[in-house]
Amino acid sequence: MKKKMQTQAFANLIGALIFSAISVWALIQTTDFQEIKHSFVQPALFPQIMAIGMLVFSLVLMIQSIIKLVKLDENDPLSQPAASLNFVKHKGVLAALIVMALCIFFVATFESLGYVLVSILVSLVVMWLIGKRNIAQMLLVSVLVPLGMWLIFYKVLTVNIPMGPLTFLRDLIDMI
Repeated sequence: MKKKMQTQAFANLIGALIFSAISVWALIQTTDFQEIKHSFVQPALFPQIMAIGMLVFSLVLMIQSIIKLVKLDENDPLSQPAASLNFVKHKGVLAALIVMALCIFFVATFESLGYVLVSILVSLVVMWLIGKRNIAQMLLVSVLVPLGMWLIFYKVLTVNIPMGPLTFLRDLIDMI
């Protein structure tokens, strides 16, 4: 039994259980979304589609993992020992942990700093993590993409995204 618990198939099973729980939590969260009268597409629709998709794929992975664990074959790649998540040995795991922390930072500072500033900071760090070192390119992409996305959401989709200290940009765009 201990050998089965050290396989990639068992690691997949644990991951499937975690993502199933996250998707069920996300589905429950969408029940609190405000409904818009006389609108076919509601704000909860896209998150519900994503959560259901994640749940379906998690259940498929869970079933596959259980089948692999029951019929453990030595030649199957999923019967090989699972990789370690030691961030000291694997820089990719450390980078993943940093990105998770950045996501928490993004959510925590979204209202106060606004979408554009937080997106600039997060994208700069992520580009550095993936190996980009051209500072001019990093600054251009980190500034122009969030500004462009905000402009699309604000003007085309009419979604009012928090701007934090850059609220004056909204006033400038409204004057145009």
